[in-house]
Amino acid sequence: MSVTSDKPAKQGGLYETVKVVVQALLIALVIRTFLFQPFNIPSGSMMDTLLIGDYLFVNKFSYGYSRYSFPFGMVPLSGRVLASEPERGDVAVFKLPSDNSTDFIKRVIGLPGDKIQVIDGVVHINGEAVQREKISDFVDTDANGQEVRIPRYVETLPNGVSYQVLDADARGFWDNTRVYEVPEGHFFMMGDNRDNSSDSRVLSYVGYVPFENFVGRASIIFFSIREGAPVWQVWRWPWDVRWNRILDTL
Repeated sequence: MSVTSDKPAKQGGLYETVKVVVQALLIALVIRTFLFQPFNIPSGSMMDTLLIGDYLFVNKFSYGYSRYSFPFGMVPLSGRVLASEPERGDVAVFKLPSDNSTDFIKRVIGLPGDKIQVIDGVVHINGEAVQREKISDFVDTDANGQEVRIPRYVETLPNGVSYQVLDADARGFWDNTRVYEVPEGHFFMMGDNRDNSSDSRVLSYVGYVPFENFVGRASIIFFSIREGAPVWQVWRWPWDVRWNRILDTL
């Protein structure tokens, strides 16, 4: 009677497993780099369009590709390829110009050549006030569980794009600004939570965002869970997940 070893079969099985894993990782890398990249929202600067605990996909091919489209900027591209410029009102992810590594998400307000100014909380583009209409307050809770009501408005840009903004303090620091002149090849970005957003109004930190720094356009919320709720506690999802926000488009 002869005995055959199963070692080659085991080695073949290990090889197939490693191959499948490598192929899956490569496919995921291609999707993340060229198609869609997931992001989560860690701050309230885009409330109430985006809430802390939202998870969304960013469309990577919407603006073409630059070196910031690739992990760690590993591909030394100069400028953008297959470029398509952002439109006014887009919600976009970009690399912070002051360090070219931190991801920020804001709304495109100013295009190259625009003059932007905020007067008494109202955005002005090239000398014209952006239409703003007050609606019902946004209701939130503070750290002590107390109800907080924040004034909310619908803002409509010259190209017809409408969205909601929060303006908690009618005399906030950024409710009256200088005139910002957007350089060519740059964009002016603002958060929808106007009194709680570090954006292009802060020239020393964010300032004008070069087109090269854009990562992609936010497209859809694929998951959302209330602030502070651990995602891994699946058994709490029926109460913690914001089911009404899932698949919301931006």
